[in-house]
Amino acid sequence: MKILILLAGLLVQGTAIAQTTGQQSAGLSYSYVELRFVDVDVSGGDGIRFNGSYDFGNHWLIVGGITSLDFNNNVDTTAYELGAGYVWHYSDDFDLISTLRYVNAELDNPAQNIDDDGFAFSAGTRGLLTPKFEIRGSVNHINVFNSDTYLELGGDYYFTSQFAAGLSLEFAGDTDVITIGARWFFR
Repeated sequence: MKILILLAGLLVQGTAIAQTTGQQSAGLSYSYVELRFVDVDVSGGDGIRFNGSYDFGNHWLIVGGITSLDFNNNVDTTAYELGAGYVWHYSDDFDLISTLRYVNAELDNPAQNIDDDGFAFSAGTRGLLTPKFEIRGSVNHINVFNSDTYLELGGDYYFTSQFAAGLSLEFAGDTDVITIGARWFFR
C-alpha cells in the first residue's frame, strides 16, 4: 500500500509539473482559516477541527491544524499538524496540491495517556465547478499510532469571495468521517 501511495504522489507531481503554465492557481485562494465539526462513525466520536493555510505567492504553502475528538467510551484524542505544501496550476479551473505535515497526537483514556508523532502526506486536486462551488479530493496517508490511508472528498459553496461553507467525507478502512464547516479567506 505504501508503494501505491508513493507512486500516486509521484504521478500527481509529474503530471502537475508537466501542466504548470506559470500561473499560481485556478483562481483559488490558499490563505484561509477553517473551522469544522467532525463526526466519526466509530464509538460515537465527534469534535472540532481548526485548519489554516498560508500562500507565500510562489506555489508554496504552510499548512497546520488542530483536531480534538471525544468518544463515548471516555477516550479523547487531540492531533496537531504543521507542514508545507505545493500547488500546481493544472487547468483554468483546477489545481493539483500536495502537502507533507508533521503530526503529534495524544490519546487519553481512563487507563493511560499515549503520545505519538509521525508524518502525513496528501496528494489531490481542488477546483471550481462553477464560480460559486468548489470541489476537492485527495488521497491521504498518515503514520501516527497505526498507519492509515484514506480518501477525502469535499465541496464548498462560496457565499462571498471571502466566505465559503460545505462538507467533506473521509473514507478509511473501518472508519468514515463526515465534517461540516466554513472557511474564511484572508488573501
